[in-house]
Amino acid sequence: MDTEAQPTERDRSSRPSAPGVSQETPGPEGPEGRSRFAFAARLARWLPGGRVSLTLLVCLVFLLAVNAFVAQPFQIPSGSMENGLRIGDRVLVNKLAYRFGAAPRRGDVVVFDGTGYFGNSDYVKRVVGVGGDHVVCCDKEGRIQVNGRSVDESTFLYPGDSPSTVGFDVVVPDGRLFVLGDHRARSSDSRNHLGSPGGGMIPVGDVVGRADWIVWPYAHLTRLSRPGAYARVPGPEGAHG
Repeated sequence: MDTEAQPTERDRSSRPSAPGVSQETPGPEGPEGRSRFAFAARLARWLPGGRVSLTLLVCLVFLLAVNAFVAQPFQIPSGSMENGLRIGDRVLVNKLAYRFGAAPRRGDVVVFDGTGYFGNSDYVKRVVGVGGDHVVCCDKEGRIQVNGRSVDESTFLYPGDSPSTVGFDVVVPDGRLFVLGDHRARSSDSRNHLGSPGGGMIPVGDVVGRADWIVWPYAHLTRLSRPGAYARVPGPEGAHG
């Protein structure tokens, strides 16, 4: 069975051109495109492994950029945030959550640098109070109050734990956060550092980002949403009167 032959470059170039029509056809890339491809080819020849190594290098640079500016995985080292976050869980921290004018909100789970406040490490806790808030433990039913509003933490507090066995009555300075672990019986948090530099309050500038997802192990894969317990807490205006 005959098949139609595809014209070769010689066939095409030997055909007479129509009057006024140029034989030249533009290349797929201009001088800049050819220059970029030439540079990539030279770099690939220079690297051991050639194009495979170059591809891996580009991927590594991309991942490092994402890790530095967009999102970063953290491993949970302790049980201070159980049952929501378990030892060995890996959470994906959104490093853009509080950029461009946004700020941490009550109920957010945040990762922060505790150097000089909690210890020389990164920590993960839940935001209970933001700048200006009046945080008190506890009301007559043993619940924490924020700006005069009692907060029902039963949906995320570790089963059997009380909101706090340590009493406190604090006003959170502007630009700082009052943070607690969900497993209050096993958490060293703002309550335990009230006499430390900064009074146990974390500077917003030391927050790495908001923990948005549990990404590993796969059985724990879930989005970490802000609980509704703080939705009805009023702003700090007039809360100290």
